[in-house]
Amino acid sequence: MKDNFTEIDNIIETNVDEDKAGTRLDVFCSIAFNEVVNSRNYAQKLIEAGNVSVNGRQLKTNYKVKAGDCISCVIPEPESLVVEPENIPIEIVYEDADIIVVNKARGMVVHPALGNYTGTLVNALLYHCTDLSDINGMIRPGIVHRIDKDTTGLLVVAKNNKSHMFLSELLKSHDIKREYIAVAEGIINENKGTIDLPIGRHPVDRKKMAVRSENSREAITHFEVVDRLEGHSLVVCNLETGRTHQIRVHLSHIGHPVAGDPLYGLRENHGMTGQALHARKLTFIHPSSGKTVSFEAAPPSDFEALVRGLSSSVSFTI
Repeated sequence: MKDNFTEIDNIIETNVDEDKAGTRLDVFCSIAFNEVVNSRNYAQKLIEAGNVSVNGRQLKTNYKVKAGDCISCVIPEPESLVVEPENIPIEIVYEDADIIVVNKARGMVVHPALGNYTGTLVNALLYHCTDLSDINGMIRPGIVHRIDKDTTGLLVVAKNNKSHMFLSELLKSHDIKREYIAVAEGIINENKGTIDLPIGRHPVDRKKMAVRSENSREAITHFEVVDRLEGHSLVVCNLETGRTHQIRVHLSHIGHPVAGDPLYGLRENHGMTGQALHARKLTFIHPSSGKTVSFEAAPPSDFEALVRGLSSSVSFTI
């Protein structure tokens, strides 16, 4: 299933394809809406609460969907959770009346979610300023895009709704250029290439994503090997799409997982607490000036130490 559900405010909906006919409603929702309904248990709760309808009717979790059925799901906003400002140091690369560009540290979750209600980038941003867009509600104010907890680097935050909508459209049309640098396991023979393989929720391990032909969305990663190290490759990746764990899944799929990746990589962590993946460059049109702006941030010290340890001479400036 590729990019065939629509989202309006907090309502998402899709139509059942022929090959999904006969699937239980709870299973179908957990797969079709996997970016927001990421477990069968959560799908069951939504159905039991009356948040899911089939052709306008509320049905039970064991209903077997039919080809052509229109499945609608209302994602409720958390009612009791209040996100508190916290005095957490963050590196602000750039800020004006419309945007904030942040260099996110390793180990920091972007916004509150189950199990991470404090210590997030959102908590830090709320302490830093009060004028963040509210399009994504109280849990994700200003958040236009995300990077993984243990991935470091740049992301842009919207300070008002106008900027948020503008940046979201750029993201949807692939006009925000996001460049990452990674240390990949093994020697990649090709100097450059494109990985065009769809990604969806792993069929068994719900914490992971995987390259899949079914229940997936288009995912395209362009890569270039900029240096070959001892048993590793230094790779620059440019995202055309922005799926969950995209670079990590794609590099792992071609046999070269990101070094230190606890989910998709080898057992060796290289002395790091997460994967050697860094969002080093961000380029987009500014929502007010209309001019192209570009920001860069060097990888953290543990990333640089890993690269130095794998080569006495690195030709590429990281």
